[in-house]
Amino acid sequence: MAQVIRRLRSLQMPVAEVKSVLSAPDSASRNKLIVGHLDRLEAELAATRAAVGELRDLLERPAARPAVEHRTVAPAPAIGIEEIVDRDDLLTCWHGALGELDATARSQGLNRTGPLGGLYAGEIFQHGRGRSTVFIPIEGSARTAGRVTSFVVPGAELAVVRHHGPLDGIDLTYGELGGYVMRHEIGVDGPLRETYLRGFLDTADASAWETEIGWPIFRSDTAPYRGI
Repeated sequence: MAQVIRRLRSLQMPVAEVKSVLSAPDSASRNKLIVGHLDRLEAELAATRAAVGELRDLLERPAARPAVEHRTVAPAPAIGIEEIVDRDDLLTCWHGALGELDATARSQGLNRTGPLGGLYAGEIFQHGRGRSTVFIPIEGSARTAGRVTSFVVPGAELAVVRHHGPLDGIDLTYGELGGYVMRHEIGVDGPLRETYLRGFLDTADASAWETEIGWPIFRSDTAPYRGI
């Protein structure tokens, strides 16, 4: 009996289950208990293998992925327009806000320190309505003018991918980046970020527009990374 107990315990069977096996009335009952323990071990093994795979993805960055860059951005002064928008109205609101911001920057003679951008709460995409902030980074501060106010764009750690062309197809790029982050990154709370490297204020040719999408993450890499 002692040998049976040692054997079952060496197979990671809990003491309570060992007692149940030893007190089982027949071999069929014993086998059912042992098979149940085997099933639990296999489930734990599968979960462990999945965790190992995810951890290796975090460290090794396998190549089968969108072109992703890791980036840490510092806080920056800006002028912006913040509003609660419906997802279906997002593109129209974005277009109007950028035009208003551009006119304010010109009228006040503000010096831009980078491309135009936007911060978008995840609720817009998850629930169809949420907070949107469109902005232009500037030197110093500016006078409030209508909906335009001064604020500081928060710093963030981001996984960044570039979208080429008009914004009506950007949801597909968001989907690719979101899938990548779920598989290979540690996502954190925070707004999604768009940077408009080239947009409608630069050219009427929408096929030439360039937009960067930034997804907030907890960076686990030790050096800047560029995907393939």
